[in-house]
Amino acid sequence: MLSKPFKIGITGGIGAGKSIVCDIFRALDIRVYQADECAKRLMEEDENVVKQIRAAFGQNSYTLEGAVNRAFLAKTVFHNSSKLKVLNGIVHPAVEMDFSNWVDKYPDEQYVLKEAALLVETGSYKKLDFLLTVTAPESLRVKRVLQRDQHRTAEDIHAIIAKQLAEEEKVNLSKFVIQNDDKNLIIPQILKIHKFFINYKQTG
Repeated sequence: MLSKPFKIGITGGIGAGKSIVCDIFRALDIRVYQADECAKRLMEEDENVVKQIRAAFGQNSYTLEGAVNRAFLAKTVFHNSSKLKVLNGIVHPAVEMDFSNWVDKYPDEQYVLKEAALLVETGSYKKLDFLLTVTAPESLRVKRVLQRDQHRTAEDIHAIIAKQLAEEEKVNLSKFVIQNDDKNLIIPQILKIHKFFINYKQTG
């Protein structure tokens, strides 16, 4: 028997449209845990996480006001896989604990969503009941991010995509796929998935 609520991971590469999909699930009164946003919060509010980051990356990792120096950390880890692994090793366990505590607040929900860009890359999808991937053609993803993030160039976005796991690999691990390609309507796809989980009965 699966535990209740069912824990559904939702992922996808940059520009795939995870946020709009999550917004629609919220409109259906489904709880959504945004792991990336919660990671940012924990990096400033969790004393143990702050202590570990300062120890690993130095005092420059935070501003004098105590905010994360994101520019410094990004520059430090983006081209250094070993340092990125260290940072992930600090933040991801804290996020897992925070998510577990969050789920415990909603024992009567049929299912909840955990949204994160790196669910597969970190292996945290294995702790969830199902995985859902949002997909879109790379050219459309680049176009969306250029419109959303004025500070990024097309080259920046392609570099980020190159570092992310190939979409096909995420799809292969997923129970459900939402095509957000401006050709297929996403609301009917989401309603079909929502109906599945509302009616889902685990017998084995």
